Amino acid sequence: MTNKTYAVSLNQEPNLASFLQVANSAPVLSAEKETTLATRFRDTQDVDAARELVVSHLRHVVHVAKGFTGYGLPVADLIQEGNIGLMKAVKNFDPDRGVRLVSYAVHWIKAEIYEYVLKNWKMVKVATTKAQRKLFFNLRKSRKSLSAMTEDETHALAENLDVPVKTVREMELRMTSSDVAFDGVDSDDDEFNTSPSAYLPDMRYNPEELAIATQTSTNNQTSLVAAIDALDERSKDIVQRRWLSESKATLHELAAEYSVSAERIRQIEKRAMEKMKVQLAA
Repeated sequence: MTNKTYAVSLNQEPNLASFLQVANSAPVLSAEKETTLATRFRDTQDVDAARELVVSHLRHVVHVAKGFTGYGLPVADLIQEGNIGLMKAVKNFDPDRGVRLVSYAVHWIKAEIYEYVLKNWKMVKVATTKAQRKLFFNLRKSRKSLSAMTEDETHALAENLDVPVKTVREMELRMTSSDVAFDGVDSDDDEFNTSPSAYLPDMRYNPEELAIATQTSTNNQTSLVAAIDALDERSKDIVQRRWLSESKATLHELAAEYSVSAERIRQIEKRAMEKMKVQLAA
């Protein structure tokens, strides 16, 4: 089962309304029925069984997605991402573990929505580590309003989440800062253009950057030549003809020339590449 098998388009309001109607009217499966369907899908890849499992749990996706509406993202998109998590859960669900699908699926649903929120709530990612992600979501839930937090609220939240006060302040700053368009708004007055495009230089043509890039390229080329020269003649010939020649030789062509098997050429090539890797890392 692929994630696209049951993808539902929710980009328009009528589609969302239809989806919610389907989700709310889908029958709730008994434990026995659920186990039967999950076993059938696992053993025979019965798509109809998987579809019935997915549809019967759509209401749970809607419930979880509604908990993320405070981030200003379209609820239809949140549900869409949750659907992907549900389908992944159905695909990986093992009915023999004695756990209901909803208990297993909720983690997959939340994981997909979490990633979607982090990627789309801000153009610049506000959380890149696991600890930052935890703080990000806890901070959103714990803040009493959209206004700046007071010192007492900041210290209380830091103590509650067991993180430094400085960390809470940094995360709040990321969350409350607004995104700025690179080109800004259209204006005839270029003198007062304060968008990033007006003051950020194009580093592609910066002399210092060009000099560094040229020197790095030269150093890399010198190191590569030295690594190849350190090989024995046969290994050097194989590497050059397999990787550095315009008309690359095949394993079988080299095997015939050296009167060995193609597998032997592959082994020599692999050993030579490993030696070069060590030489380049030194």
